[in-house]
Amino acid sequence: QVHLVESGGGLVQSGGSLRLSCAAAGTIVGTAYIAWYRQAPGKQREFVALVTDESTTMYADSVKGRFTISRDNAMNTVYLQMNSLKPEDTAVYYCKSPSHSWGQGTQVTVSS
Repeated sequence: QVHLVESGGGLVQSGGSLRLSCAAAGTIVGTAYIAWYRQAPGKQREFVALVTDESTTMYADSVKGRFTISRDNAMNTVYLQMNSLKPEDTAVYYCKSPSHSWGQGTQVTVSS
C-alpha cells in the first residue's frame, strides 16, 4: 500500500491555528474516507476527524467546533484546519484511508 504524506505541523501558542495537509500520490476520488488521527506521548492513537468521498464529515468530541476537515479532489489532498488550539492537542497527527498505509505523521506542539 502507498502511504499518505502529512505536513503542516509546527509549534504554536495556545489559542493559535494550524492547517495540516494530507497529500496522496494519486487520486483520492473513490476513496471511501480519509481520516486524521493523533497520538500524544504515552497515549494510544486516537481518531480526530474524517471526510467521506461524499464530503460527509465526522469529528471527535474533543475537537468539534475547533477543527474542520475538508478535501480537494483536484489536488488529491485532505486538510485539517485547527483553530483555538490547546496544549492537549499536542501530538503527532496522521492521516489514513482504507487504501493507504500509515505515514510518518506531522508533529503539532501547542505551548501554554
